[in-house]
Amino acid sequence: MSKNILVVGGTGGLGGHAAIYLSGLGHQVSVAGRNVPNPDTPMAQLPFLKGDYVAGEFTPARLEGFDWVVFAAGNDPRHIPEGSDYAAHFMRANGEAIPAFFADARKAGVSRAIQLGSFYPQASPELVAGNVYIQSRKAACEGARAQGREGFDVISVNAPFMVGTVPGLPSAIFEPYVQWAQGLIPIEHYAPPGGTNFMSFRSLSEAIAGALERGEPGKAYLVGDENLSFRAYFQLFFDAVGSKVRVEERDAELPLLPDVAIPQGRGNTIAYEPNEDEAALLGYTRNDIANAVREIVAQFAAQAA
Repeated sequence: MSKNILVVGGTGGLGGHAAIYLSGLGHQVSVAGRNVPNPDTPMAQLPFLKGDYVAGEFTPARLEGFDWVVFAAGNDPRHIPEGSDYAAHFMRANGEAIPAFFADARKAGVSRAIQLGSFYPQASPELVAGNVYIQSRKAACEGARAQGREGFDVISVNAPFMVGTVPGLPSAIFEPYVQWAQGLIPIEHYAPPGGTNFMSFRSLSEAIAGALERGEPGKAYLVGDENLSFRAYFQLFFDAVGSKVRVEERDAELPLLPDVAIPQGRGNTIAYEPNEDEAALLGYTRNDIANAVREIVAQFAAQAA
């Protein structure tokens, strides 16, 4: 049955992909964010609701009429206002504002909501104590689900390193990877030691849809796909552009994946296998990373050539 769905953060990569996917399933989908969707993306064809969740602009009155909500927004180190206190900003933007949004969604009569979260608190709980950002994501996950009541189901989908693209949407991460693999960026061909779990945009969108349709209320699902070393991950980009380069492993910081982007620390690996029953319930594709990289190259290689 078709639902009226709002995707908050639906102008970006993960939220945008989920919005397009849910629309393709026949739902009536609107996207929300601080800025209008990029006109070159499919999200530009969807109804748009402008607002800043941190400022509390998605009031119950504005959320009224939506059956389901997907919350795919959140703040990471890229979003810290200049001069702001790092810890205070994260706890306000993630730990406080996200649960407040879910409280307003409940008051608006929304029946089911997904909180898209981070895998670190579930996959590597030992990292929580020493990382304020991860602490804030844990608080968002727990605080959002705490707003659940009878008639208002809240489910968390906690995702790992994401790989993918949305047609027409630029990427400050993946465009440079393609340019590097094509030999257009003068950085030596190495990757830091260690690795993590990776998941494609497609697989995550499928998991979000599965959680909306079949997820257990109050549950936090740890999703994921392939455990790869960083060397093997970057090799996929060189292979996809047709390069003969073999990426080596080197214990040095890589400018395209700085140490700050590896919370477990350079040289360490976060590896896990998603629960088989949960993966089957959510119904998402596995072994999709090489395919996602090929899609990225197909979108950005022509621009970089």
